[in-house]
Amino acid sequence: MREHVLKNDDFLVSQTDDKGIILFANDDFCKIAGYTIDELIGKSHNIVRHPDMPKSAFKALWDTVKSGKVWSGYVKNKTKDGGYYWVYATVYPMKDSASNKTSYMSCRRKPSAEEIKTAEALYKTLR
Repeated sequence: MREHVLKNDDFLVSQTDDKGIILFANDDFCKIAGYTIDELIGKSHNIVRHPDMPKSAFKALWDTVKSGKVWSGYVKNKTKDGGYYWVYATVYPMKDSASNKTSYMSCRRKPSAEEIKTAEALYKTLR
């Protein structure tokens, strides 16, 4: 598996509905993940979930944002071509005042090599 390393100025953004369906993805996210915008919109965000990521990490993420709080952490994602990339993600819940529906905005940047090493060690202890 080939690692795709983000550039220092890459900033990946996506928005999902309350079921994790992608509503929006910016150009950096599409480029790094290897998908076109049309391939992402309407799909589950799990399309980029890497099998090395423990399910408990995503449970913690969803439990946090569904309670109205912001979640931050390190995520290993997979690319369309079978590679992977690491991000430091911050996920924000957003409530639409007109529809009263909640969506989630994820903003991601390049983590340092040391941050990735620490996250890898932690994730090996989780399931």
